[in-house]
Amino acid sequence: MAESVTIARPYADAAFKLAKESGAQGIWSQRLQRLALIAQDGDMAQVMGNPRLSAEQIAELFISLSDDNDPILANFVRTLAENRRLALLPEISRLFDLARSQEEGVQEAVVYSAFPIDDAQVAALLQQLEPRFGTRLTARVEVDASLIGGVRVTVGDQMLDASVRGKLDAMAVALNN
Repeated sequence: MAESVTIARPYADAAFKLAKESGAQGIWSQRLQRLALIAQDGDMAQVMGNPRLSAEQIAELFISLSDDNDPILANFVRTLAENRRLALLPEISRLFDLARSQEEGVQEAVVYSAFPIDDAQVAALLQQLEPRFGTRLTARVEVDASLIGGVRVTVGDQMLDASVRGKLDAMAVALNN
């Protein structure tokens, strides 16, 4: 995992620089997400691993599937294909979006919940958390039944634990002291 991030980061940084120069970060984000979906397809994984196909053929297939006529994007895809890095597109897309969020002053909050929560609950939670963390937030929700109830929120290296499991653990520590 760490190796793929290390390899993908220069490509994500280059894509972000290109997008920023033209003021098209949103468009590039969508493009990279589309390319990431193409790269994650099982049939495309076989195509990317086929030694009978040249890098140019694979790149042209990606470009045609992306439904985008931008020559800069086409050159980006060709570069990835030549370096056998098309499989990194999901990671490149994620890193691009992370750079975009940092530029816009938005951080991702990972919300661990004991039960699935709907969009309205997430929006209300974010509204309460933004003043606490001092930044605009986007949420990624993960269900963790071991929390029993409540939520645990992680933003960067900060964590807010309002779960039943967290309160029980704190109570156990207090009783042991």
